[in-house]
Amino acid sequence: MHGGLLRHVTLSLSVIAVSMIPSTTTTTLGDEGMYLFNDLPRELLKQKYDFQPSDQWADELRLSSVRFNSGGSGSFVSSSGLVLTNHHVASDTLQKLSTEDRNLIKDGYLARTHEEELKAPDLELNVLIEIVDVTDRINAAVTNKTNPDVSAKQRQGAIASIESESLEQTGLRSDVVTLFGGARYHLYRYKKYTDVRLVWAPETAAAFFGGDADNFEYPRYNLDATLMRVYEDGKPATIEHFLRWSDTPVSDGDLIFVSGHPGRTQRIFTVEALEYLRDTRLPFVLDYLRRKEILFQQYQLEGNEASRRGRDELFGIQNARKAYTGMLAGLQDPQTIATRRGRQHRLIAEANNNPQLRPLVSAWQEIAQIQKEKAAQLTKSVSLRSDLIQLAMSILLLAKEDQKPNEDRLAEYTDASRESLLNRLTSPAPLYDDLQRVKLADEIALLLERRGMGDPLVQEVLAGRSPREVAAEIVDQSKLDDPEVRRELIEGGLNAVLGSDDPAMRLARVLEPEFRANRAVGDQLSEREKQAYAKITQVVSAVEGTGGYPDATFSLRLAFGTVKGYVENAKEISPTTDFDGAFAHAEAHAGQDDFDLPESWMNAKDKLDLSTQLNFVSTADIIGGNSGSPVVNREGDLVGLIFDGNIQSLTSDYLYTDQQARAVSVSGVAIREALRGIYETESLANELGR
Repeated sequence: MHGGLLRHVTLSLSVIAVSMIPSTTTTTLGDEGMYLFNDLPRELLKQKYDFQPSDQWADELRLSSVRFNSGGSGSFVSSSGLVLTNHHVASDTLQKLSTEDRNLIKDGYLARTHEEELKAPDLELNVLIEIVDVTDRINAAVTNKTNPDVSAKQRQGAIASIESESLEQTGLRSDVVTLFGGARYHLYRYKKYTDVRLVWAPETAAAFFGGDADNFEYPRYNLDATLMRVYEDGKPATIEHFLRWSDTPVSDGDLIFVSGHPGRTQRIFTVEALEYLRDTRLPFVLDYLRRKEILFQQYQLEGNEASRRGRDELFGIQNARKAYTGMLAGLQDPQTIATRRGRQHRLIAEANNNPQLRPLVSAWQEIAQIQKEKAAQLTKSVSLRSDLIQLAMSILLLAKEDQKPNEDRLAEYTDASRESLLNRLTSPAPLYDDLQRVKLADEIALLLERRGMGDPLVQEVLAGRSPREVAAEIVDQSKLDDPEVRRELIEGGLNAVLGSDDPAMRLARVLEPEFRANRAVGDQLSEREKQAYAKITQVVSAVEGTGGYPDATFSLRLAFGTVKGYVENAKEISPTTDFDGAFAHAEAHAGQDDFDLPESWMNAKDKLDLSTQLNFVSTADIIGGNSGSPVVNREGDLVGLIFDGNIQSLTSDYLYTDQQARAVSVSGVAIREALRGIYETESLANELGR
C-alpha cells in the first residue's frame, strides 16, 4: 500500500533526517502539487478547471481531515465522530486489539452498538485547527550561521519555545513545520483525539484482495477501508465539520481533490543528493528490508499464532520493499538524473551570471559534501529496532532531557511533545516474548556484522555471549513489557531510571553515549542542509519565480487531479472497476489464496448491485502518508478513499508524472454498498455523511 505503512517504515529506517526542499516554480507538470492549505493554487485551478475553492470550502475540508499519528490520513464522515481511513492504516490498531482467539486483521470486525466499539490502546488523531507563520521569529533566533552546532541549537531552542508557548496558550498540540528547506517555518496547531475506537473493518481478503501480486498494480478490486470513532468524555464526539457522502460514482474526467498528509518528497533534491539515494541509501535500506522480510517469514513458519503476531510487521516490510524497489528503478533510469542535471546546470549558470545570486552557488557544493558525510554515517546507528530497547531508550532519554531547560532538549522530548510521547510509552498494546527475542537477536547480530567482534561497543553488549543469548536474557528478565512498570520508571524520574537493574534499561544505558553522538552528527548535517537548501530556494525563486508548493512534511496538503485511465503495454486501462470485476478476478485466479474473496462476499453476491463502482484512479499527486486521504468532488462531498498508487507512481518521491502514474482509490459508493449488502449494517451505512 502506498501510504501509512510505507511512511512508518521509511521514518523508522531514517539514520539522518532529510530536510524538505521546495518544488517552487511557476510551472508545474500536469496536476502536480501538494499545496499548503494557507496557500492554495486558486489561480491555477481557475485557469485549468474553472474552479475556485472558497474559504468556506477549504476550511470545511481542512477541519474534516484527520492525521493518524501512527502514519496515514483519514477524515470525519459523520457528526457523531466516525472517521474513515484505510484498513492498512488501521492495521497497527487491529493488530494490537487482536488475540490468539480473535484475529481482527484477518477476520475483520463490526460493532453493532457503541458498547461494542473497541478502544485503540495508543492511537492519536490530529485535526489541523490553525496555521501561523513563525519564520521571522525562528530566523531572528539563529544568530550564528557559521557554526552548525550552535545554529542547530539556536533553531531548535526557538522551535521548542514556540511550541511550548502555543501549547500553554491554546491547549492544542503545536508543531513547528519546516518548509522549503528552512526558508519558511509554520506553526501547526492541532486538536488531538486519544480516545479512538474501532467500529468496522473488513477481512484482509477484501481489503488486500490480490495480495502482493496486485499491490501497486491496477486494475484493483479492494475494499481497503475501515471506520473508527472518536470519543470525548466517554461519549461519541459531536463533530461540527465532517464530509458529506456522495451517492454518485465518479466519471472519467471528473475533477477531484485529495486532502491528506503526504509523508515526504524530494522533488528538487540536487543531483548529488539523488545520486546518494540511488547509489548508497536506497540499496542500504533495501538490503535491510530483505533481511527483515526473511526473518519474519521464518518466524511465521513457527505456527498459526506466530503467523498472526508477525503478520502486520511483515506486511509493512514487504510493502516498503516493493515500494523502494520501484523508487530505485526510477532513479536508475539515466534519463531521470540527466533531466535533473540539466535543470541544475541552468540554475547554477543563471546564479553565476547574477552578482546578487553568485554567493549562493556554493550551496550545491555544500550539499554534495553532505552526501559523502551521510554515507559515512549510514552504518553507525545503534538504534536497535526492538520494541523493548526502543522503549527503554526513550524512557532513559526522557529522564535525562527532563533535567534540561525545554529549549535545550531533543525535539521529541520537549514539553509540547510530552503528552503524545507518554501515550506511546505507556501503551497497553501487547509485546510478545517470542517475537521480541527474534527481533532483538537479529538487531544485535546486525550490529556485530557491521562493526565486527573487536568493536568495544559490541564487546560490551555481548559480554561473551551470542546475540541470541543476549536477546533471550533481556526479553525473559525485562519487566518493561508491563506498561505499569514503564509508568513507574517515568514517574520515578532520573534516579529511578539510572538505578533500574532491568536488563533492557542496562542495555539502553550502554548504547546511549553513542546514540547521542550519532544524533549530534545527524542534527549538524540536517542544519547544514537547511541552510544550503534555503540558499538554493532563493536561486530557484529568483530564476523560476515564486509560488508552487514545498515538499511533503507529513502535514496537511491539498492535491487535485482528474479521474483518468491510461495506456499500458498498448492496452487502454479503464479508470474504474466494479464489484462484478472483483468476482471475475477471483474466478480467473482460482486456487491462489490471495485471490479468494472472503466468505461474506461470496454469500452476499446475489444481494449486491455488481455494477457498483469499486475502485478508480486519478492523476492526483500523492505519496506515502496519503493512505486514508478523502477524495472529494467540486462540492466537497466524499467520492473516494486513497489507498494506493500504481507501480508507475513509485517515482513520486522525487518526480511527478501523469503519463501513467495514478492514485488508486476505493469508491465511496462501494463502501456504502458493502456495508449494506455484505456486512448488513444499514444503520452504519446511513450514518455516513450525516
